[in-house]
Amino acid sequence: MSTLYAVSDLHVSYAENRRIVDDLQPSSPGDWLIVAGDVGELLGSVEATLRLLRERFAKVIWAPGNHELWTHGDDPVQLRGVRRYDRLVEMCREIDVLTPEDEYAVWRGEGGPAAVAPLFLLYDYSFRAPGTTTKEESLAYAYRTGVVCTDEQLLHPDPYPDRESWCWDRVERTERRLSAIDPALRTVLVSHWPLHRHPTEVLWYPEFAQWCGTERTADWHLRFRATAAVYGHLHIPRTTWQDGVRFEEVSLGYPREWRGRPAAPALPKRILG
Repeated sequence: MSTLYAVSDLHVSYAENRRIVDDLQPSSPGDWLIVAGDVGELLGSVEATLRLLRERFAKVIWAPGNHELWTHGDDPVQLRGVRRYDRLVEMCREIDVLTPEDEYAVWRGEGGPAAVAPLFLLYDYSFRAPGTTTKEESLAYAYRTGVVCTDEQLLHPDPYPDRESWCWDRVERTERRLSAIDPALRTVLVSHWPLHRHPTEVLWYPEFAQWCGTERTADWHLRFRATAAVYGHLHIPRTTWQDGVRFEEVSLGYPREWRGRPAAPALPKRILG
């Protein structure tokens, strides 16, 4: 019997994580794998990892994270913003990996049928820091505490004036596509950033939440009939529920994080099947 699995935040620049990726295997020939972003920072390593996983799994479905969108100084590919994202999509298509720009695949195994929808949405600073009411106040709070996402230096929004403008455009485009899904179908919504703010409530540093999503998707798990909402980014792998919908964080994270947990990382995570 086939299974729909998911992982995120593989961060293959770390040798310990690469060894875990090397051990990722399907349980049956028909298994699918969702990869919910942050494979790595360098386009070449992202391609090599996704190619390896595609050789093993019947279908691989990828949504970008912030790290893939960085223009890192060590990357020979110095594209920025939309041009970098477009190159990532082109690369995925070359190796037969589905992206947010492709037709949504329909899972017809146990728990289906369900349209598996990889989403690229970014964030707009609306998950604001405690006691703040504007983006400017929220960012100032973060800079005072020293908890500032590296995106501020490496994730460029070109040609948009800022990241929130890019986010809003992505939300509008994605909303139209999700609205066109057959209303008889349930969905598995896949985004690197959580669609709802509730997963960020356990962050040790709540000011980091402003780089974790947008309030504009707060009801999408209901509007678009999600049987599961899959995400990563927070490096807090767990299952939560919101309005009766299952939210699954499927991240591996950095070795310093997962080495300190009682059990070894249990990946990939079963979503359906």
